Amino acid sequence: MSILGGGIFKGMAVTLRNFLGSYTNKKERLPTIDYSWRADGALPQGIGDYPKEKGEQLSDTTTVTEYSRNFPMLLHDGGEPMDTVRCVACQICERECPPQCIYIEKDYDENGKYIKRPAVFDIDVSVCMSCQICVEVCPFDAIVMNSQFELSTPDRFGGLLMRRDDLLKSNDYYHKIHPEEAAARDAKIAAEKAAKEAKKKAAAEKARAAAEKKATEAAKEDAK
Repeated sequence: MSILGGGIFKGMAVTLRNFLGSYTNKKERLPTIDYSWRADGALPQGIGDYPKEKGEQLSDTTTVTEYSRNFPMLLHDGGEPMDTVRCVACQICERECPPQCIYIEKDYDENGKYIKRPAVFDIDVSVCMSCQICVEVCPFDAIVMNSQFELSTPDRFGGLLMRRDDLLKSNDYYHKIHPEEAAARDAKIAAEKAAKEAKKKAAAEKARAAAEKKATEAAKEDAK
């Protein structure tokens, strides 16, 4: 005969055992997470007694779904990240962020001239609610959502504050984790660029035609 509410007490006993064991048993302690995997953009995924042991690396066929969304990242278009970063530090995402977890500072050269890139771009993922509003309001397609989930850390303050260099990811990495979405965004950017070029060309043609017309009228006036 089961005791009413016995499952609750069993669960509490497990929690208490693990809590006390975290002080006495080294195997129960959470390790300090090494964030070196961010450098090459690899997706850290594993099986086992998560997060105390990662187990074997999962194959490419069993990675997280491309529709997964965790926290924002900043895109650059290859090469030196700060030379090709799409973000211009306009701070629209900082103003529109509901929990106010984004902090941005503009970059300036030695002469105090504004450089269109962020000197500081921090996101506190302990506050971020993954609403994607920053993604939607960004006019430069510089922010998208990452799929990385291995963010556990014993430091709930500094360990969960993502700095600019942590957030920077290449467009190739974006295509790797969200291929359909990335292709659609690239097509959108290409279409907008083509429309701007066509508009610029049309304006140049209009200006040339106006100049020719003005020159013809001036020649007629001189001929009188």
